[in-house]
Amino acid sequence: MKSIKRCEWCGEDDLYVAYHDREWGYPQRDDRVLFEFLLLEGAQAGLSWITVLRKRENYREAFDGFDPELIARYGKRKINQLLKNEGIIRNRLKIQSAINNARCYLEVKESGQSFSDYLWSFVGGAPVQNGFKTMAEIPARTPTSDEMSKSLKKAGFTFVGSTICYAHMQATGMVNDHVVSCHRYGECQAAGR
Repeated sequence: MKSIKRCEWCGEDDLYVAYHDREWGYPQRDDRVLFEFLLLEGAQAGLSWITVLRKRENYREAFDGFDPELIARYGKRKINQLLKNEGIIRNRLKIQSAINNARCYLEVKESGQSFSDYLWSFVGGAPVQNGFKTMAEIPARTPTSDEMSKSLKKAGFTFVGSTICYAHMQATGMVNDHVVSCHRYGECQAAGR
């Protein structure tokens, strides 16, 4: 039986493999999902992605399904509740960032632009199709992620450094960073057309 080729980073952890095979790198244009990934990528700062992935369902519950309108209204009581929630990363700055970013997200929407259109504008509306053969070739940031980071920061977002932005771009399919030998490379490439 022929084994399926995958990007090495997902290893053999069932959760990581499922995430790699079903989500990572597939072009995502839903505003709410893009917002969820932005908050999760911010929570991941300084940690491994698998740590956040294992807590993702807890985050969904704790942060009201990533509803930006609800999150934007969180006050001290909710922050204290979140700081006691062992199912999420209990970092005050990251929690406050999620609230701040929800407010900024709503400002983007109020300007008449969808969050999806705003983020996808950095790649011209279509996924960048990279053709990396090895994981070593994949950058941690690019001039495009630098530009996205600068724009998000100017709009008031926090925990949106260039590396976080590039990870967000990879996860949501704005760039196809599956290695070319990975079974998902062609699927994600086709979805981006």
